Amino acid sequence: MLSNEHYRVETDALGDILVPSTAYYGSQTQRSVENFQISHMTLPRSFIRAQGIIKASAAAVNMELGELPENIGQAIIDASEEVIQGIWDDHFVVDVYQAGAGTSQNMNANEVIGNRATEILEQISDQPIGTYRVHPNDDVNKAQSTNDTFPSSMHIAAVEEMVNRLLPAILDLQQELENKSQQLMPILKAGRTHLHDGVPMRLGQEFEGYAGTIQSMYTQVEATLDSLYELGLGGNAIGTIIHTNPQYPQKVVEEISHRTNLPFRQPTNLFSFMQNRNAAIQTMSVLKELAVHLIKITSDLRLLSSGPRTGLAEITLPSVQPGSTIMPGKVNPAILEMTHMVCLQVIGYESTVSAAGTWSELEINVLMPLIAHTLLESISIMSNAIETLTGQCIKGIEADEKICNNWMNASLSLVTGLNPKIGYDLASKIGMQADSENKTLTQVLQEMGLMTNELQQAIDPLGLLGETKTNPTS
Repeated sequence: MLSNEHYRVETDALGDILVPSTAYYGSQTQRSVENFQISHMTLPRSFIRAQGIIKASAAAVNMELGELPENIGQAIIDASEEVIQGIWDDHFVVDVYQAGAGTSQNMNANEVIGNRATEILEQISDQPIGTYRVHPNDDVNKAQSTNDTFPSSMHIAAVEEMVNRLLPAILDLQQELENKSQQLMPILKAGRTHLHDGVPMRLGQEFEGYAGTIQSMYTQVEATLDSLYELGLGGNAIGTIIHTNPQYPQKVVEEISHRTNLPFRQPTNLFSFMQNRNAAIQTMSVLKELAVHLIKITSDLRLLSSGPRTGLAEITLPSVQPGSTIMPGKVNPAILEMTHMVCLQVIGYESTVSAAGTWSELEINVLMPLIAHTLLESISIMSNAIETLTGQCIKGIEADEKICNNWMNASLSLVTGLNPKIGYDLASKIGMQADSENKTLTQVLQEMGLMTNELQQAIDPLGLLGETKTNPTS
């Protein structure tokens, strides 16, 4: 096996292997590339950034504890900070579907950072090229294992994405729904249950319900951060802190908290952290619930905006693109349908993470790359979808007050107001007659000689809302 200008030869425990000459990764990453051409997807930028944060923090603590020479430690920190910034993302090439537990991904980081750190040392030294070598295992991976760094990287990435993107997106959606609720509160409309006529309500009350649901989900998503703040660094292979300075676990978590400005902490039980992916499972469960509620809201908005001539047409959505290649002028609820698709994907992803959680056998879960990819992808697409839903749909919703009033006044559910006045049975008879003869309730009451001011007020929509014309809901 001969190297040339395009490749270099590297040697590991399995023998020689050709590695692209410009690659910062090494033999173990190359073997993974050759073994796993599966999806052509890699773990996301957020995960690679988290790996860089851990490697820089570990080097800083190992230097402080006298476990790593200062020049090597500083070179690792400098190289890791370049990884954090995204400079070497193209050199993180391991497929999502890789060897169990994520050893390939950890070694990808170790090799890239080790080779770049070696280069940094050579650039600042007057010693001949080849004098220094920052070892990917002995130096970059010092006091670490895939088994503690991989789940910790997952937690860091998930927390940063949730704090910086998902939670703000949910909050913006909630606030915009509240704004829309206030804007639409003056408009009366027919409520509906089972997709059939229901008692009157205010359009703003419908949106008030949506806003309350999203507010509740914000609280639940925020609560999942607590378990994600646990980092089992120092647990090393199985939680026994082998080959690790006793001060390292606490100090490295403190260093990460300092670098991220987030309250990461050691696990309550280190062995439990090493064995299980509790936080990911819990977070996906809440994301699934968020998806379920978003499907309900977006489905409602599709129904309320259906038409424009043959549907409910109580609201109009912003027009964002043509909706048909054959029907000119047709505009579809594209943003709502995109959101629906994303939510269905997240619901499926939750099942994937739950199933992967069952592979926490003895001291480690071997499906961590799948869990990390699925969790972080869910957070990312949910954040994107909610931002788009809020900005390109919810903000531009308008009501058609005339249509809302027409549907409300035509609704036979107004007969509900007669129950306490004339009884359920007679009220049912009046409602069924109005339906079969296509008449209003007022017409039937007049024909039956039952119309009085009291009954007219009983079927008044404001009365059914518990309001009067002099005391409307604001």
